[in-house]
Amino acid sequence: MSGYSSNMFYRTFFWGLLYVTLMLFDTFRAQDCEKMTDLNFKDSILGTSLNVRFLLYTRANISCGHLLSHQEPFSNPHFNLSSPTTFIIHGYRPTGSPPVWIYRFAEFLLNRRDMNVIVVDWNDGATNLNYWKVVKKTPRVAANITELIRKMETNGANLSSIHLIGVSLGAHISGFTGAEFNGEIGRITALDPAGPEFNGRPPSERLDPTDAQLVEALHTDMDALGYRNLLGHIDYYANGGADQPGCPRTILSGSAYFKCDHQRSVFLYMNSVNGSCPITAYPCESYADFLDGKCMDCGKFKPDGCPAFGYDVVHWREPLVRLGQTRTYFQTNEAFPFCKFGYKVDIVTWNQKLHWGYLTIKLHNGKEETQVELNHKSITFEKYVETSLLAQFDRDIQPVKEITLKFCPAKGLRPRTKLRLLSIRLTPLQNNLRPLCRYDLLLEKNKDVTFRPIPCEDSNF
Repeated sequence: MSGYSSNMFYRTFFWGLLYVTLMLFDTFRAQDCEKMTDLNFKDSILGTSLNVRFLLYTRANISCGHLLSHQEPFSNPHFNLSSPTTFIIHGYRPTGSPPVWIYRFAEFLLNRRDMNVIVVDWNDGATNLNYWKVVKKTPRVAANITELIRKMETNGANLSSIHLIGVSLGAHISGFTGAEFNGEIGRITALDPAGPEFNGRPPSERLDPTDAQLVEALHTDMDALGYRNLLGHIDYYANGGADQPGCPRTILSGSAYFKCDHQRSVFLYMNSVNGSCPITAYPCESYADFLDGKCMDCGKFKPDGCPAFGYDVVHWREPLVRLGQTRTYFQTNEAFPFCKFGYKVDIVTWNQKLHWGYLTIKLHNGKEETQVELNHKSITFEKYVETSLLAQFDRDIQPVKEITLKFCPAKGLRPRTKLRLLSIRLTPLQNNLRPLCRYDLLLEKNKDVTFRPIPCEDSNF
C-alpha cells in the first residue's frame, strides 16, 4: 500500500470511528433523558393504575429530565439538596397526553433561579374518564411526594426552601403534602384548584392556608372546573375568576371550550415567573368594586403597595400572613404577555342634573394608540361629585401626547346628550408616571373629543 493510500485509510478510519462514537454517545444521552408518561384515549377508557414518577430538571440538564429513584433519589449528581426545590404537580388528564406546558414551565423556573425542579408525573393514575376515581388517588400521590420530601429533610434540605406548584387536582395534592409537615413547607401555589368534589369540603380535606408558610391560589374557572372560595393567604381572581378573555364561549369550539379558562391559570403564572410583564393584584371585596376603581388604595401593604401577582408575591408574605386571607383581582389580555396597564380615572362634572352613560378613552403617543371602553355598567355623573373609574389598557402607550374621550348616554326616557367635565384626571397605576389632567371639557353624544393633557394642578410631579 502506498503512503498516500495508507494515510487516506487511517484518516477515513479515524473519522468513521469518531462518527460512530458520537452517534453512540448521542444515543446514550437520548436514552438517559426521561419524559412524562404519554398515554392515549384508550388508556382513559380502560382507566389506569397509579404510578408516581419524579423527573428532575436543573440548569445542568434543563432540557433532559432525569428519573429519580424512590429508593435512592439523591444518587443523581445534579440533585443539590442545598438548593431550593420546586415541585410541579399536574392534575386530571382525561385524554392521557402530557400537559403541553410542563417542560416550558420547568425551563422558565430554571431561567429565573438556580434550583431543583421536580416534575411529578402521575399520568398513570390521572388518566381515566372517571374523574371521581382519579380524585380518590390524590392522597396517595401526596404520600409519594411526602416520602421524597422526608428523605430530603433527613439529608439536610430546608423545608422552607420547598415550593409546591399544583395545577387543578395538583393544588389539593400540594395541600395534603403540606399538611403532613404541619405547614412548614415554604410555599404552595395553587393554579385554578379543582372545584368538583372539593367545594364545600372542610379544610382537612382540601388545600387551606395552614398547609404552608405562604399559600397562594389563582382562580380562572371558578364557575366550572375550578374552586370558587378562598383557599390561601392570597387568592387571585383573574378577570373576575371565571371567563377568561380569548377563550371560547360555546361548545362548538370543541375541547378548548372545557379547558381554556382552567388552563389559563398555568400560562398566567408562567408569565409571572418569566417576569417580563408584571401584574398588580388589587385587594378588593368584589370584582364589581374593582372595576369601579374602589380598590386602588393598598395602604395596608406599606411600604411596598399592592402585591404583585404570582412568583414575586413572596416579598409580601409577612403582611399577607398577618392579614389572614386576602381576596385580589386583576385584568389581563387574551394572550402572552397578558398584562394590562391601568389608570385610575377621576371625573368631576358640572351638569345641573344627573347623567348616566358610558365612556370610551383612547390614548395616543403620536405613533400608536390604545383604547378602553368603560361599559361594564352605566356610570353615574353628579355635579361636583367625583366619579372614580378603573381604565385598563391593552398596551402601555408612552409618552401620552393626546387623549380622546367619547360619551355614550345610557338609554332611558330622557337621555342626557351632553356631559360637561369640570376636570378629568388619569393617574397611572404603574411605573410611577405623572398624572394626566384636563379641565373644562364638553362631551357630546357619541362624538370624539381629542385634547392634549396638561400637568394636574395639585400634582407633586
